This record gives sequence, C-alpha cells and structure tokens, in this order.
Amino acid sequence: MKRRLLSASIAKTTCVPLIALGATCALLMGAPPAYAADSKIKRGEYLVNTSGCHDCHTPWKIGKEGPEPDMSRMLSGHPASLNMPPVPQLPDGPWQVVASATNTAWSGPWGISFTRNLTPDAETGLGEWTLRNFIDTFRTGRRMGRGRQVLPPMPIPAYKNFTDQDLEAIYTYLKSIPPIKNEVPEPVVPQVASSAVKPNPH
Repeated sequence: MKRRLLSASIAKTTCVPLIALGATCALLMGAPPAYAADSKIKRGEYLVNTSGCHDCHTPWKIGKEGPEPDMSRMLSGHPASLNMPPVPQLPDGPWQVVASATNTAWSGPWGISFTRNLTPDAETGLGEWTLRNFIDTFRTGRRMGRGRQVLPPMPIPAYKNFTDQDLEAIYTYLKSIPPIKNEVPEPVVPQVASSAVKPNPH
C-alpha cells in the first residue's frame, strides 16, 4: 500500500514540471502524446504528400519535364474555368474510364466526378467543414458523413485505414494552406454524362 502511495506521489510531482514544458502526464502512463498544432500540420503535410492527394486535387499542367501538378493551384480541385465538353464515347470493351488532362475530371460507369477544392476557402472549399465532418466522410464514404456518396477515383476503401489522429493531422494541414476560391462542379449522373458540364452556382 505504501509503495502504491509513493508511486502515485512521484508521478504527481513529476507531472508538474512536464506540464510546464508542454508535455502531459499521459506520456508517463504510456498513452500516445497528442500532437502540438505545428506537429499536426507537419504530419498532415507528410500524409497529403505521400497519399496521392496532389495527383487528383491539384490540377496538372505541362512543365519542362512533362506533366506535373500546378502548385500555384495547390489542392484547389477541378478548375471552375475549365468547362468540359461531352465525354468521348468509348467502344464496348474493357476501356471504361476517361480523365481530363488536368487529372481533375473523371468519367466512368458512375457518371462524371470532379475533384473537390480542399483549400480552406469559406465558400468553395473546406472552410465550413468541421473535423467531425472530415472524419465522417472517410468513415462512411459519404460527403460530410451524411451526404452523397464519394465517387471514384477517390480511394475511400484505402483511406478508411487512416486513424482518427491521421485524419485530424490532414484536416489541420488543409486548414493551414492558402485558401483558393474555386467553385467545383457537382457530379453528373450517368444518364446525362454525355452533355457539356459547367460549374453549378450556389
């Protein structure tokens, strides 16, 4: 009994200077430490850069060495100024998917999908999304966890494996990048996918 009281006393007194340094008692008890805000941003940036987010959410352009993400429009989604013509009709066979040169518009059996604006712009991006909205999207495969289904090429089955801590880091990073106002069109259902596509105003 005395040993337990002594251990508790040592842990209690040890926590005081640690808290002053920005750490937590949870570290002593074996719990994983929470990321500081700047660490969350760095972790989120790492996850975004290694999970293919720029492959679709940053419009591509032709650079000196060939196709490359246009980082001046980083993570802003399908350009609102790029009005897509009717989708080319593919012959019957195994080829089913068509993508735009920007890698931001995709057509397949699901219709036409456009990669969304992931910047924190209040009107056209993630500005009004809460962390809960963001996590629920990945957990359910539906926009904000309750809206329409998230469509290909978004790899929701793979991204469901992110931990909540990973998703919080990604969300924190996305909230820290420069906002870009860019209205992305809504998806087009297969029945009308052959018509020209223009951004839908609010």
